[in-house]
Order: sequence, then structure tokens, then C-alpha cells
Amino acid sequence: MTQQSGTTTTPVTATAATAATVTPTPTTSPSAPAPTSAPDTAVPPEAPLDTGLDPLDPLDPVKVLDTPGTDAPVPTAAPTPAPAEPPAQPFPPLAEPRPLGERRVWPRTFHDRLTAPLPGLKAIARFAREGAVRPGKDGLADIPRLPYEPAPLPRVDARTVAVTWAGHASWVVRVGGLTVLTDPVWSRRILGTPARITPVGVPWESLPPVDAVVISHNHYDHLDAPTLRRLPRDTPVFVPAGLGGWFRRRRFTRVTELDWWEAAELSGVRFDFVPAHHWSKRSLTDTCRSLWGGWVFTAPEGQRVYFAGDTGYGHWFSRIGRRYPGVDLALLPIGAYDPRWWLSDVHCDPEEAVRAAQDLGARRMAPMHWGTFVLSAEPVLEPLTRVRTAWEQAGLAREDLWDLPVGGSRVLE
Repeated sequence: MTQQSGTTTTPVTATAATAATVTPTPTTSPSAPAPTSAPDTAVPPEAPLDTGLDPLDPLDPVKVLDTPGTDAPVPTAAPTPAPAEPPAQPFPPLAEPRPLGERRVWPRTFHDRLTAPLPGLKAIARFAREGAVRPGKDGLADIPRLPYEPAPLPRVDARTVAVTWAGHASWVVRVGGLTVLTDPVWSRRILGTPARITPVGVPWESLPPVDAVVISHNHYDHLDAPTLRRLPRDTPVFVPAGLGGWFRRRRFTRVTELDWWEAAELSGVRFDFVPAHHWSKRSLTDTCRSLWGGWVFTAPEGQRVYFAGDTGYGHWFSRIGRRYPGVDLALLPIGAYDPRWWLSDVHCDPEEAVRAAQDLGARRMAPMHWGTFVLSAEPVLEPLTRVRTAWEQAGLAREDLWDLPVGGSRVLE
């Protein structure tokens, strides 16, 4: 979401308790070096080896060599092929899942987690003076061309992972037999912005029963009270540290708050909360009072989906990739980035999103956070054209860019 007013805040060193949570002490487990192929060993001609096998039979597991100065062929054992490299292991090892619905005490503020200072009075004055918060008439002319193709949700089983883009940062993620909503916003309008420029891609009535909801942070385009009121109050909700009270005041009974690098588990699906380059604010008095971040979903079968939420580009992506190797699909934001001097710290542009996917080691990328709400000054169709160009220039396979229309779905094969 577009930045809001705030006082200048310089990141400070985390407290000992916080640092212990954010950056656990890495522990490495030494891995044995991969064995190499055994060299061929020839038998001396004066001591022929009796293998009991026909050295001229191509099905016998011996290699036949002609040794100069002898009449008899000399068999030798075939070389042992090098074993396949083992799958990458998390570094550091992942934390044990925490209890669902655990009540916890959090710091009063999370300012120490900021990776860039919030804008000061000079920046706010410049922003107000330049007024570059919406695209001009030409930038809005392509609204009718925005891709919108609603379709029924794909049929899946417990071993299938599928994603459907409802618009903005709202996804219907089917993983491990669960239906998970990310940052669900089904409202036509949110506070401080014009109405949606594309309809919601998935009618609420067509949703299967919702098994869980994840929230990345508390900005209005990611935490929408009217949408959440539609859910049963016993729906499991996974939220950043400090945001649980907001849900409990609305009578949600199964709220799990997590800090960065912490996890919980529901029906065999692991939910890990990971860092992001962003911030939080919902009123004049709650700046950075709750945390912000993304989510990694890991199915019992091992498939892994990363949902970034809202984030700028930075060092967290490579660290997430090391801790959660083998990301099958990264849901990454590509819009709300212009002007860069104002938004670069908190919103990726399309080229940065492609670099983030590479830093993560993700096999596929699905763009989001564009084509739904007009939050900044870039032309409405520009994020899509730029991400396609950046993907091609990076030399990545076109089929691994899942640039879905609003309402579109893909299934992980």
C-alpha cells in the first residue's frame, strides 16, 4: 500500500529478546563430501582374474580391455557412477511449530525491524507538492485492457497445489487439502483509494469452505474488515506479531500470532512467517505497533509456496531462499512503485520482483499487487509489460512466469 504519513524513524538495534527471535544463531551440521567414482583398476596380465563371467558377453558387468603383450582380454570392474546430490537443507534449521492459538506478549513497537527509515517531513512535503499519487489520463486509458478472466476453481486433491488470483494480494491457495486465503480483500473500495478497476476474480459464493487465512500486515489494502466479517469466527487465522488483538476484538477464536522465522502447523501444512521490507500502520497512533512479513506454505508432500505480501527489494529474499530451499512458486508484488524516490523502500518494481524470485531460488513466479487498486502513479498496464520483459531478459523460461489474469488459476504439476 502507498506510504502514509509518519515521523522519521531510524532503525535501531533489536533488543536481546527480539534479536534472538529474528536471527537465531546459525547451527551448521557438517555434511559428508560426495563420494567420487572409483577409478578403473586393471589386473596384471600375469595374474588373469577369473570372474566366472563371459568377458565377451555385453550383458556381463565387466569391462574388457586389450592389454598389450597378452593374448587374453583383461576384465576390470565398471566405474561406480557418482551419486545424485542430496536436496538442499534449510540453513539454519527450521524452528519447531508453535501451538495454535497461543497467547503471547509482544514488544510495544516493531520499529527496530524497519530496513529503511520512514519518510520525514521533507519527504512528505515533497510528496504533497508533486502530487504524483495517481497516473494521468493516458495511464488510465488501458483499464479496459487489464486481464480479467474469472473461471471456476480447479479441482484438486490433498496432494495437489493450486493457486487462483482473486486480485491485488488476495489468492485462493489450495495446499495439502486446505483452502487458504491470503490478505483477502473482496470489497469494492478500501479506505483512501478509488474503487477497484477490475472486479474480484472469484465470487465469494463460489469459494469452498475456507480452512485458514493469512495476513501479511495491517494496511487497508491487505487487512479488510468487511471481507473478514464474512468468515466464520472459528476460522484459523495466522497473523503477524502484535495483530492478534485486532482479530480477537472481532471475536475470532483461533488466532495464531507469529514472529519472523516462526511457524505453526495446521492439518499437516506448515505456515512459516518470514521477513519483508515494509512497515505497518492503520491509524495515526499505531505506526509499526504490529509486525509485517510474508508466508511460506509447505505441504505434507513437500511442495512449497511463498507469498510475499507487500515488500520492497532487499537482502531478505536470499535469506528466505536459504532457509526454505525448493520454493515451487513465489507470489510476488510488481505494482504500486512509482514514484521510486517515495516507494522503493517498501514496494518492488517489476525488475526487482524478478530478481527477488531468483534470489529465492523459486522455480516459478506469479505476479500480484497490480491491476486492482490504483495506489501509485505508474500506468495501470505497465507492471505486466515490464515484468514480462524483465523475465525474458533474465533468460528465464517463459512457462515459469505465471502472469495470471484476475480470476485465473494454475496447478502445480
